Amino acid sequence: MLIAENLHKSYRRHSLTIPVLRDLNLEVRNGEFISIVGASGSGKSTLLHLLGTLDVPDQGQILLEGKRIDNLSARDRDLLRNSTFGYIFQFYHLLPELSALDNVLMPAYIAHSVRGWWKSRGRWRARAIDLLRRVGLAHRMFHRPRELSGGEMQRAAVARALLMQPRVLLADEPTGNLDASTGAEIIQLLRELNRNEGVTIVMVTHNMEIAALTDRILRMSQGTLHQETFPNLYGKFRQPLPVTLL
Repeated sequence: MLIAENLHKSYRRHSLTIPVLRDLNLEVRNGEFISIVGASGSGKSTLLHLLGTLDVPDQGQILLEGKRIDNLSARDRDLLRNSTFGYIFQFYHLLPELSALDNVLMPAYIAHSVRGWWKSRGRWRARAIDLLRRVGLAHRMFHRPRELSGGEMQRAAVARALLMQPRVLLADEPTGNLDASTGAEIIQLLRELNRNEGVTIVMVTHNMEIAALTDRILRMSQGTLHQETFPNLYGKFRQPLPVTLL
């Protein structure tokens, strides 16, 4: 479904050129849930930014279902991100002045003109409310981020990422700011979405226990990816997780 071929990416800092990705290759199958692990600064987040067209590679190409996407115009990349990719970030990035419901609705606000929004607002509002219910926030939908716990803010961010029914979900350290118990709930939620709705997920994490619950583990090292040789827990046992959030 999603292919990266021979990616290279460097950044400049004053007179220095800092290479981050070197001849990186990746294939993500439709409906797969993969995790990418590695040391801080190894390029994991950079790779997600390239896959989601938030940035462009210096060399190489990225294909979605056989069509190249890294060389699209800025407008076409904006449309692709709004309709095809969902993003979950470590720091939530909820707008503080808006309620949880309005934060979830933000991708729909962006996608429509004023007239288009007023014609379809009932349908989008109903979907946002349903998503908040499914992630356990029905009773908090009118609360602002400062009134929510870290786990609740991340659940709202998951609901926002799913509003436009993306085919690919990109998660950058989605449990990095959460305690172990809350982090496990978020991963169980993602696993359930992957199993029940077929959402393809690429997740960056530094937590090997969390990575072990995904279909495949890749390690970022020296600017490229390596397949882990040990079996992960989900791939080995294939037992359903005890999820109660959905």
